[in-house]
Amino acid sequence: MPADTDRPELRDFGGGPFGVYVHVPFCATRCGYCDFNTYTAGELGTSASPQSWLEALRGELATAAVEFGALPSATPAVSSIFVGGGTPSLLGGEGLAAVLDAVRANFTLAAGAEVTTESNPESTSPEFFERIRSAGYTRVSLGMQSAAQHVLRVLDRTHTPGRAVAAAKEARAAGFEHVNLDLIYGTPGETDADLNTSLDAVLAAGVDHVSAYSLIVEDGTALARKVRRGELPAPDDDVLAARYERIDARLGEAGLSWYEVSNWAADDDARCRHNLGYWDGGDWLGAGPGAHSHVGGIRWWNVKHPARYADRVALGGLPAAGWEALTDDERYTEHLMLTVRLRTGLPVADLAPTASPALDRVLVDGLADLVDGNLVLTDRGRLLADGIVRDLLG
Repeated sequence: MPADTDRPELRDFGGGPFGVYVHVPFCATRCGYCDFNTYTAGELGTSASPQSWLEALRGELATAAVEFGALPSATPAVSSIFVGGGTPSLLGGEGLAAVLDAVRANFTLAAGAEVTTESNPESTSPEFFERIRSAGYTRVSLGMQSAAQHVLRVLDRTHTPGRAVAAAKEARAAGFEHVNLDLIYGTPGETDADLNTSLDAVLAAGVDHVSAYSLIVEDGTALARKVRRGELPAPDDDVLAARYERIDARLGEAGLSWYEVSNWAADDDARCRHNLGYWDGGDWLGAGPGAHSHVGGIRWWNVKHPARYADRVALGGLPAAGWEALTDDERYTEHLMLTVRLRTGLPVADLAPTASPALDRVLVDGLADLVDGNLVLTDRGRLLADGIVRDLLG
């Protein structure tokens, strides 16, 4: 039976944006650095399939709509949808259209809602982009990671170096104004020249958004085992800092400005509104195996395995593995951690009085500036964002 014995009562919506995240747990192969909740066909066997997952997804969305309908305020129109994974593009154009139809069947979309899907460049085509554009998707995020073949090999990525750029151009040709490319920097064996090649490719693709993340060696991954055995060196912090500065400089020269520490956009319209909903403390429903949700200070997360997820949906109720009601201190901590990373900055008025000494140190050390009452990280401060947060929290 659903484990709802520890479930707190849902509170009302928080008044901010309301988004829907859909988790697609399928991948063709497992990348060595990835610790996301994903499964290959060989790992799943006959226990789950895209068809059984989609049916369960429809059931969860319907249940959530009923649950939200019982709250004091009317369910807000959905301002953004983000289909992530995993590899959503493995569903094909028709499968992704069915996902969007399932959301629309249970929730009202706001006018001009942002609808994003992640895609692996190797499982896309001009026809794929045309189909999802006609279905109502407005934004595509492509996993490029690097344009250097040997770097992709270390990451266990299967796409060819030029495919991400070609896919981005195909998406633009299909009518997508907003296309993102993801980069990972600091991979063992990556050189400065490799990074420059990747940045050249990104800029040649003509995208209006770039996300760039330093490689993190996550426990339990194949990459972590190789580092532990000494087969690969761990990422070097000084190298990561230098690479970040290079990325920021090149993207800035090309007209893409940072709006979150790891994200750059050509203009306000190009910013990912769905992710801004997370960073600004909005509400969202996370549907699918292992997805996390947050509504009015209540957080829950779904069971992870696709087969168990489908079984739980069939039993009725939300397929949650656990729940928590955030305390005021927890909400303060999360607000600070997320908001300080934004270019708009953290309102100083939101800081606890005990943070005053740390605030003074951050300003004196040149790690942040005060802009219209907000604490905004400087270029150097962005490199030390996590440490600044720890200092402000005391």
